[in-house]
Amino acid sequence: MTDPSRRHLDRYAGPSDLREDPSFAILLLDSYRRLVGVNLCPPVWASDAEAAQWLYEDAPFGLLAHDTSADPLFMYANRTAQRAFGYTWDEFMGLPSRQSAAMDAQQDRDALLASVNEHGYADGYQGLRQHKGGQIFRIEDVCMWNLEAFDGTNHGQAAVFRQISSIGS
Repeated sequence: MTDPSRRHLDRYAGPSDLREDPSFAILLLDSYRRLVGVNLCPPVWASDAEAAQWLYEDAPFGLLAHDTSADPLFMYANRTAQRAFGYTWDEFMGLPSRQSAAMDAQQDRDALLASVNEHGYADGYQGLRQHKGGQIFRIEDVCMWNLEAFDGTNHGQAAVFRQISSIGS
């Protein structure tokens, strides 16, 4: 994989099918490292394409991203996130990200987004989310950050959650 400090993300043109898009994977990884100050995960791949495939197919954490719309729309959800929320790729894409949060968790979610907008990232979050089937669950050990390219362009926000727990029955 190319050294991230020498790579420019100007080539990322915006959403298409981002499941295994190498330039989007680099945007995710590099913006996280620059804003949060650590790597999202250890580099376990030999190329940008392998990184994209690993993040989508094999990452042991949920990874989501939404765009910069006034009412942000999901543009990425890895397989772990799809399983947690119960949506397929096609169902996730274009879904307003606010619909992932439980009704009584909307203010909490809005505060998280505002903090990320102000500071570039927020770490240590946990919050209630809603499965496609209506069940409420908690995402934990969450970090959300701006998808900011080296040139300063904001492409949206991404979130990683490393744990989920069920709420009641």
